[in-house]
Amino acid sequence: MAHSDGPNPDATSDPIDDPRGATQPAPAAEPPVDPAQAALDRHTSLGHTKAAATWTGLVIGVVVLILLLVFILQNLDQVALQLFFWEFSLPLGVSLLLAAIAGALIMALAGGVRIVQIRRVAKKARSTSR
Repeated sequence: MAHSDGPNPDATSDPIDDPRGATQPAPAAEPPVDPAQAALDRHTSLGHTKAAATWTGLVIGVVVLILLLVFILQNLDQVALQLFFWEFSLPLGVSLLLAAIAGALIMALAGGVRIVQIRRVAKKARSTSR
């Protein structure tokens, strides 16, 4: 790699003072940017947004609902169910869906209780640390 004694085309003649007392060359001016390219760069560099997450969640939800509908329509045989003193019959697919929903609700209830416990402990820890 050869070293040239000529002026550096990237550096300007106006020096910038360093807080430590050293003098450094000023940064080079940025080339002009095409406004259309800048708009495209902003659009494609958004990354992960709430709208994108919502859209993804909706698409996944629709796919799951379609799969559930197919499952229920393929399992229409009537089954007899007994719950305490009630006795009724439902299609197999519907009864399995209701059982899954009941399990999810129980899980959410247990998780909610745990979150409340953790918040109480955190609130108590904040009040004692002040």
